[in-house]
Order: sequence, then C-alpha cells, then structure tokens
Amino acid sequence: MGITGSGLMAELVADLRAETADLAGMVEDLDAAAWDLPTPAAGWAVRDQISHLAWFDDAATRSLTDPEGFRVARDALFSRGAGVIDDLAAGARGLSPRELLGWFGTARTRMIGELAGTDARLRVPWYGPDMSAASSATARLMETWAHGQDVADALGIVRVPTARLRHVASLGVRALPYGFAVRGLALPADPVRVELTLPDGAPWAAGPPGAQDVVRGPALDFCLLVTQRCHLDDTRLEAAGATATSWLKIAQAFAGPPGKGRRPGYSPALARRSE
Repeated sequence: MGITGSGLMAELVADLRAETADLAGMVEDLDAAAWDLPTPAAGWAVRDQISHLAWFDDAATRSLTDPEGFRVARDALFSRGAGVIDDLAAGARGLSPRELLGWFGTARTRMIGELAGTDARLRVPWYGPDMSAASSATARLMETWAHGQDVADALGIVRVPTARLRHVASLGVRALPYGFAVRGLALPADPVRVELTLPDGAPWAAGPPGAQDVVRGPALDFCLLVTQRCHLDDTRLEAAGATATSWLKIAQAFAGPPGKGRRPGYSPALARRSE
C-alpha cells in the first residue's frame, strides 16, 4: 500500500467509509420483499448479508477494545460447530429491515470510529491468526465488498469496480499461507508474484520481483476469486508455476474454514463485463 502509520489508517478508514456508503446505497431504500431475495450464498437472503456484516463489525470493535473478552467469545463461538455462521444469520431473521439498517449503521459507525483512533501496527485478535489494526480495517473492507457483491447479484445491480480493489487484492495475497494452512496443506517454498490491472488501467503488484511463480490478470477477477465470489474457470487470470497454479484453486482472503465457492459459469460481475 505504500503508506505507513497514521497515513495508512487514514487511507483505509476513508476507503472503508466509501465502500460502506456504496453498500448502504444499494439497500437503504429497498422494500420489505427485496430484503428476502436470495443471494448467491446458499440459504442466505439480502438481509442475512447485512446482519452478518453487522455482527462481525461488533466483533471487530470488541477485538480492538477488549481483546481478552473477544478471545473468550471467539472460543465460545468456535465451540458451537461448523454451522455457527448460518445460525447467526438465522438468529437475526426476526429483525425488520429498519432494525437491520439501524444495527448495521450503528455497528459500522462504532467500528470505524475505533479504527480511526487506533495505531495501524497494533496487534488484535481475530478468527484466524492475530493481525494488525490496519489488516483488521482491510479485512472489514474486503468483507463489505464481498458481501456487497452478493447483494448486488441478488438485486441485479451492476457495480462499477473501483481502485479500492487494491485493498482486497493485498489481503488476498497476504492470505496465501492461510489458504494452505486451513486445509492442512504444506506451504510450498516457492514465492508468488501477483501482477494485476486495476479498474482504471493502473498496474498493481505484490510479491518478490523476479519470482518464477506469477499470477497475472484483472484485479476484479482476482478479488472475486480470493473472496470466493467466482470460479477460477470464469476468470481471465493466468498462473505460471506450480505454486501459483495450486494456490488459485484454494485461495481465500477471509478467516475461517474453506468456503464452498461458486460453481463454474456463475459470476454476474464477470459475465456483465462482456455485455
């Protein structure tokens, strides 16, 4: 990202606010029926995407303000088994659209306020490895963008990709070791270079220059893939090298167990690109 300290956190907070505004713009005027439209996430409606974000915004705030309390709550959550995320969504389905919007707005405002006043380097706990406060902000932006894509797909909205994808791409690259570890796979020794083209045509890269393993392609495709909002076969990504090739098949930018991903041939965001 090229910025350190307070400048980095200011940039992340500003972009998180912008991503939040884009999502809010999609849902704030929906009628009651639209909140129950199914999204590409199996069994989840629009309402579930918003309640999920609100719940984990509250969790992110606790990780910043009460890390020990967060760890206790995290362990209790894990003890509930693999279906706990769906259970959380189901538990919020009695809320009205107005209540959901209020919860999301309050949780998001509180979390952003805490992030804005936190040192970017502070280590905080999460549902995977501990991470910096800057990475926490990046993760919340990534989640907002990814769940926003589910909402957009459900509503038939074509989103215009922005330069904020660089944050999602950065997290996706940094999560490479986690994608292998969470599946019980050994991390290959070969480093991977990622070279992407942002929506405005600007180049973006991460990883050691000169690496033999390279991933190249549009930033949108890469970000949809690492958030598991598309199938690899539907992207224009190119991989050179065994590590790069195997990584793209399991990449995930989010904490927690491997997701189910998307079936080949389903990615409205990529399909509309060629219309």
